[in-house]
Amino acid sequence: MPGPWTRAAPPRLPDMKWLWVVAFVAPACAIPYNSSSRSAGGGGVCAPQHGALGTEVLLRCPAAAGGTLEWRRGDTILGTYPAPGLAIPNTSLAHQGHYSCHHPSTGDTLATICLQLGYAPASPAVECWAVSYPQVVNCSWDLVPEPLLDTSFVVTYRHSAEWGTESGECVHTGPRSCSFGNVQMFSLTPYVVNVTAVNPLGAASGHQLFLLENIIKPDPPEDLRVLPIPGETTKLLLEWRPPASWPFPKYFPLKYHIRYSWEESSITKTVGPFEQTSCTLMGVQPGTRHHVQVAAKDITDSGEFSTWSLVASGTPWMDPGQAEQGQRSLPHPAPLPHPTEGPHAPQPLADPREPPVPEGATRNSQ
Repeated sequence: MPGPWTRAAPPRLPDMKWLWVVAFVAPACAIPYNSSSRSAGGGGVCAPQHGALGTEVLLRCPAAAGGTLEWRRGDTILGTYPAPGLAIPNTSLAHQGHYSCHHPSTGDTLATICLQLGYAPASPAVECWAVSYPQVVNCSWDLVPEPLLDTSFVVTYRHSAEWGTESGECVHTGPRSCSFGNVQMFSLTPYVVNVTAVNPLGAASGHQLFLLENIIKPDPPEDLRVLPIPGETTKLLLEWRPPASWPFPKYFPLKYHIRYSWEESSITKTVGPFEQTSCTLMGVQPGTRHHVQVAAKDITDSGEFSTWSLVASGTPWMDPGQAEQGQRSLPHPAPLPHPTEGPHAPQPLADPREPPVPEGATRNSQ
């Protein structure tokens, strides 16, 4: 295997035709209101019924063979309705709750229905990243709109190799996330991750197809420090660590970009790339507090930049006498900006309107 600095850029995804056959067996799902063993007065257990929001929902009385029945919601009598049941037009979340059907003459409770409203799941929007390349792939997904009903997910992956097709389950790491390992580096065959969402109103599937090297995206660097350099009034020393989730920084090194600003200024500058985990910012504003963030990317430029790290702040070294005088004369410093991370999509880290490395900026080799 070639060294990490000589590995070629990942190839483009070849044109392929895919035939997808997704088969799954989902058990009949009936989720009661609060609990299936909940007592509902004289009608016994509350029978769950699900309906789609914004549509007409027909409530049926499970214990009635037909005929006219009295319907109530809680203690409120809604009226007497003939079979097949109580129709609720244009449902909204306000219609959720306990309904009961009764004998029209005696008022005896025949059954209690717990109505839950929501949506059948839409196709999941799947996103996968190799934050721990080359060990693990992490995937997550969203549903729009939210189903508002209990929804389960079946997640699988597939990869075709020279020795055959590998497939398996993507192990859940959260309600809407999973991960799988044992991945093959530099494969020309894409991985496929398929997510099937299932709830009482229906099922839908979504997938993502990718080459492993194209989804490399490290977590943000950690433990960023902004330090003064004794005797240097216009320099700052920056130090940080690779993300703990990046397993082999020696064999798969990262490169870094730095974004910084200073108080009482709207200017933000971006410099880099740096291949070390420290650098010296030169030509900074004397006696001024600076705010710094750092982002990481695979050194071969595969995949995307991480989001920005948390903000770290520091002030260049000041002569003790000047510092004491400055504390008496300078106004109260402006508050720190709210620390934010970069966007999920890779933000261009070098502004085309300014040079990528301002004059005086240099790397501090270790």
